[in-house]
Amino acid sequence: MAATPMAPPPGIIFLSKLLPGVLAPPIGTWFLKWLLDTYLDLHAPRWVFAPICLLSFPLVFASRVQYKLWTDRRAAATHGAVLPPRIPSSIPGGIDLIRSAMRDMAERYPGEPLAILSKKVGYTFSLRVLFEDRFFTSEPEHLKIMLATQFNSFEKGEDLRAVFGPLLGSGVFAADGDLWKFHRAMTRPFFKRDRISDFELFDRHSLDAIVHIKKRLKEGYPFDFQDMVSRFAMDASGEFLFGHDAHTLAAGLPYPFYLPLPATSAPVHPSTDFAAALSRAQLVSTLRGPLGGAWPLLEFWADKIKEPMGVIRAFLDPILAEAVADKRTGVQRLIDVNGAPVADREVQEGETLVEHLLNYTEDRTILRDEILNISVAGRDTTACLLTFVTYMLSSHPEVLSKLRSEILATVGSTRAPTPEDFRDMKYLRAVLNETLRLYPPVPFNMRSTTTPVVLPSTTGGKPLYLPANSKMPFSVLVMHRRTDLWGPDAAQWDPERFIDERLHKHLTPNPFIFLPFNAGPRICLGQQFAYHEASFFLVRLLQNFSGVSLALDAQPPASRLPSNWAQDDELGWRSGERLNVKNHLSMFVEGGVWVTMEEARGEETN
Repeated sequence: MAATPMAPPPGIIFLSKLLPGVLAPPIGTWFLKWLLDTYLDLHAPRWVFAPICLLSFPLVFASRVQYKLWTDRRAAATHGAVLPPRIPSSIPGGIDLIRSAMRDMAERYPGEPLAILSKKVGYTFSLRVLFEDRFFTSEPEHLKIMLATQFNSFEKGEDLRAVFGPLLGSGVFAADGDLWKFHRAMTRPFFKRDRISDFELFDRHSLDAIVHIKKRLKEGYPFDFQDMVSRFAMDASGEFLFGHDAHTLAAGLPYPFYLPLPATSAPVHPSTDFAAALSRAQLVSTLRGPLGGAWPLLEFWADKIKEPMGVIRAFLDPILAEAVADKRTGVQRLIDVNGAPVADREVQEGETLVEHLLNYTEDRTILRDEILNISVAGRDTTACLLTFVTYMLSSHPEVLSKLRSEILATVGSTRAPTPEDFRDMKYLRAVLNETLRLYPPVPFNMRSTTTPVVLPSTTGGKPLYLPANSKMPFSVLVMHRRTDLWGPDAAQWDPERFIDERLHKHLTPNPFIFLPFNAGPRICLGQQFAYHEASFFLVRLLQNFSGVSLALDAQPPASRLPSNWAQDDELGWRSGERLNVKNHLSMFVEGGVWVTMEEARGEETN
């Protein structure tokens, strides 16, 4: 069998696409000289022609850039609007802004630089990156327009697909237009109602996780709650999505770094490799973000996502192959002549997402992309939420005590909760919502305009004009922490704000200030599932444990809180943190959240 030819490096491919545009001006200049020499007998000296030829590309490029700026300002004026204020750049092309963004991802608190800029110039502004405007916003009125009222004027866009396409493929989170409608129509019925089997699944995996927690604590060692709950979420979501329990908890919880190597060595397990590869692929994708479609310049000689995606596909493909082979016979495809789903089908009790999707397609790529999209969301949303809830409870024992009292009063110390129980547990929902406010699972996102858009001014000035095909990154993290929207204590974690008068003062009159699950037609399909899964796990956890404390000595030294975080905390975001908060696609804690827990005793024991 002939060997598969090796693909050229990403940087070479990227530059080859730019080459025609770079060569066109000097070639055009040379052709003009030939015309002058041949037909008009005008012979330009070489010392004149050579510099013109060399400078032709930068001159043409600069002219195009300036013409685009002029036409954008003119179009804005015709709409009685202005372009959003621009953050100045000291290097042409905003190279300094790119460099700062990449440095900030490694050293600064997530969203902090953008929040500081927003306070100075407004919550919708322009960043000039690679000679192209990117319009950042954390303004709820503008997000409402983008996500809901003018939904058709925005899309995910080619730049986002260039960055996240290798990870998310054609799945629902990266798709636009008819392809997005197809994926949305396929997956929507699966998340339409609560199922008894979902809660049985939550219970089985929650109790499995608690067994592992108790085992580790009895050994006298702390454990990484973030790692543990990520495994729980992976096992539960895997069974929920494709009927395959990944058994990542069975691989064993890691030990603190200070123990001898034989104790810290975790068993080799395929699911562990899959989970690690998924995290690496997300990190690579996020690091590509500042460069957008020019990310190959960052990975010139090697595509860094290729290796983890190989691990991911090697794990998923056999599962999908088995699901397709074992599908029920006589299934009628629920698509019309144009290949679109004809209607919502009734999802059967205990049916997995793969089994449901097989009623629409057997295309392995579509199935894999969709499952991977939902897997990332299913694991990361729950893991992020539960990680930061536990992190916050470790610093707020009074909240833990109140929450545990509500759980025991509503569910008792042994019974599994039901959906009806959750409707009565107002404080549990407040704890989850306050955590989602300060630590939203997806802190940053992006859209691209499909047509020119005029955004209303929120400061009394002229409206803001966005040209067509403009990239518009946005941050709910920044919006959720704005003191003008949430009050002077916006940086503090206080679940009472979702119960007391602050709820009616801030959120009730303006619901778009709280968007942990997006909004509009692309609102998260699994929102209720995430609430139920996280709620169920917390109930089971606090039925078994009455206290939680951080084990800061178990934090790997390289991941501990940067010393400069306590200095110059302009926003007040860093001062309350005891762990190093980071983000890729979702928020996480660098090095994990190492904790010890106090097991419930006597009549409170499960």
